[in-house]
Amino acid sequence: MFEKYLKRFCGCCKKSLIAFKNLAKKNESGLKILRKIAFIMKEQSSFNNKYIIGISFISALGGYLFGFDFAVISGALPFLKTTFQLTPLGEGFLTGSLALGCIIGCLVAGNIADRFGRRPGLLISALIFALSALGMAFAPSLSIFIAMRFCAGIGVGMASLLSPMYIAEISPAQMRGRNVAINQLTIVIGILVTNLVNYFLADKGDDAWRWMFGLGVVPSILFLAGVLWLPESPRWLMKAGKIAEAEKILLKIGNTTFAEQTKNDISQSLSGSNNASFKDVFGKAVRPAVIVGIALAVFQQFCGINVVFNYTSTIFESAGANLNRQLLETVSIGVVNLVFTIIAMWQVDKLGRRPLMLAGSLGLCIMYLLLAFVLQNHFSTTLLSLFVLLAIALYATSLAPVTWVLISEIFPNKIRGQASSVAVVSLWCAYFLLVFTFPILAKTIGTYGPFYLYAFICLTGFVFIKSKVRETKGQTLEQLEQSFSGH
Repeated sequence: MFEKYLKRFCGCCKKSLIAFKNLAKKNESGLKILRKIAFIMKEQSSFNNKYIIGISFISALGGYLFGFDFAVISGALPFLKTTFQLTPLGEGFLTGSLALGCIIGCLVAGNIADRFGRRPGLLISALIFALSALGMAFAPSLSIFIAMRFCAGIGVGMASLLSPMYIAEISPAQMRGRNVAINQLTIVIGILVTNLVNYFLADKGDDAWRWMFGLGVVPSILFLAGVLWLPESPRWLMKAGKIAEAEKILLKIGNTTFAEQTKNDISQSLSGSNNASFKDVFGKAVRPAVIVGIALAVFQQFCGINVVFNYTSTIFESAGANLNRQLLETVSIGVVNLVFTIIAMWQVDKLGRRPLMLAGSLGLCIMYLLLAFVLQNHFSTTLLSLFVLLAIALYATSLAPVTWVLISEIFPNKIRGQASSVAVVSLWCAYFLLVFTFPILAKTIGTYGPFYLYAFICLTGFVFIKSKVRETKGQTLEQLEQSFSGH
């Protein structure tokens, strides 16, 4: 009974604990429990949680813009098809042009991140977001629109690499998974808000798509202003030899013990290292981590869920839904995506990365088989919507946030920028192939056909994760470096 009541009060104010102190002294096991609670409270108080979460959210605004550019095409595509008379090939290339820009953005961001720091890269991506949003809104022709969407992709690629990397590097191990998942949370908020805006703009005429894209300039400016306030990553500062600046930021993040221990760990991990190159990324010592990072990045796209996000209108149109129902489904997808991303943030540091990835990959395999069966046999759109939303829920709690968490944490400090760029470039190459081929496959073998293929890929991913991916929760970036390098 004593343990039960003590646990009930351990989260309350100090007066509640003091009230039990005398009782604990009379009971040896109770005293042990109280000491354990005091230790936990001390550990939690050693970090400046408000500061950490604040700079994590500002960095993660890049994720919001990622979500905007990713989702806006779904609502705008019916209008773009009419305006530019798109063929299936043109539809696939227009949608995938974002990914081509992302590839360039990742390559540029990796170099900037290692040479000049994480913060300058975030500033550049924010500026690109703002200019490309205006460029797409005022595009007079298809070629200019695609060029502007390509530029938007550069911004998305930079943010998709730098935001989770930055958050991982400023977060203590105990909360790193949750904080990196903030980036995924802002992505899904961006998707949901964009889908809602698209839905309400849909009846504003043939040029509604211009407003859909143009409104992206507002969050771009907010992101730009926020990044100006961000400190540089202490791990990059240590790598650049700016020890005093790194220590100052570490002391803002945590107490003296945390700052000193982290500084020593970073110094040890960087000992004997020079400026990283792409050749170093594929060195024998770090190759296992790089292979896992690339495989997970490619799998996150080839699992097929982004077909559902980008071609919601096409999928539901094939099932007989009108335009209003198609856009309403994008909103439903955004809501489910948000709710289950929050659940993932709650569980990623509790259940761990590996169990969530295993459950997601196997669950998606099953959902795709059911979804393909419903489409093939022309069941009701209500049943189709159910399986689509279940697939989104599984993805949002597993592959969506956890892949970004793993990519941000498994690479060594000295090559993190370059190695992360290789993994994320692989992700965007896979995304381009996925969204470019879907309209062609759908026309050739039917909308249901590709989902049988995605189900097989998810099963293959399940086997890979089970055999190759290790658990990373609760370990510092330096401990993970030793683990993945085989030391």
